[in-house]
Amino acid sequence: MAARVMWKGVIALGGTKLGVKLYSAIQDRDIHFKLLERKKHAPVVQRMVKPDSDEEVPYEEVRKGFLSDGNYVMLEKEELSKLAPKPSRDIEVTRFVTTDHLGPEWFVRPYYLGPDGDVESYFALAQALADSGREGIVHWVMRNTEYTGVLRAVGEHLMLITLRHQDEVVSTKDVRMPSGREHSAKEAQMAEQLVAAFEDEFDPSIYRNEHRERVIELVDAKAKGKRLRLKKVAEKKPEKSLADALQRSLLSVHKRGESERKSASKAPAKKKTSTRTRKSTRKERAVA
Repeated sequence: MAARVMWKGVIALGGTKLGVKLYSAIQDRDIHFKLLERKKHAPVVQRMVKPDSDEEVPYEEVRKGFLSDGNYVMLEKEELSKLAPKPSRDIEVTRFVTTDHLGPEWFVRPYYLGPDGDVESYFALAQALADSGREGIVHWVMRNTEYTGVLRAVGEHLMLITLRHQDEVVSTKDVRMPSGREHSAKEAQMAEQLVAAFEDEFDPSIYRNEHRERVIELVDAKAKGKRLRLKKVAEKKPEKSLADALQRSLLSVHKRGESERKSASKAPAKKKTSTRTRKSTRKERAVA
């Protein structure tokens, strides 16, 4: 399915402006359920009720409130609408930083940016960012919400990634990491061997949402009137010794490698065309 344009904006860099189209770089694959009555399978709805009397409150009478010092401060819709950011199409570049300046804890949601008009300037900007090893810190307003993000080059194209605010990111100084004993030379060596044994290219196709697949399988089976034998996922017991855990992991990797080699050796070999046959074939074609 082709990606759909979500929004159109303008990258503002000083006096230069470049039109872009924004596409989501991710898609929602969560399973969404409907609430049903158990006996009649009739859909049910949620209503706003007072918890002390179960009396339903009409939607037009509902307001937002904030608990402050034990009391609720009620806010009217008109008051909140006046605080909304001013609508704009500008994606304002405020500065450029090196690509290793921000850690993964800052990133929220990625978007692809495509050209909207000036194609040459779009690719020139992407090339300039890629060659410089830098990315832009940007600010923009989209659908009544202010965002801070990163403008970076990915291949020949541009990508926009929203960032968390400083008060949302927990500093490593605030994390109390446990202190442990010094590891032995043997444990360090086995850990290095284990890392080397698992070294490979990243293949996203082998990482699946297995829980989602099991739920879909259950839904399909019940829709066809079948019953599945559901097996509870076994819990792994924690290892008592790091050395034992590393040794067991290494043995598992070696066994997997031996199994793959045996499977490869059992595969039927491709038939080779003899030199004589190939020469005869070429000669026959030449004659023809």
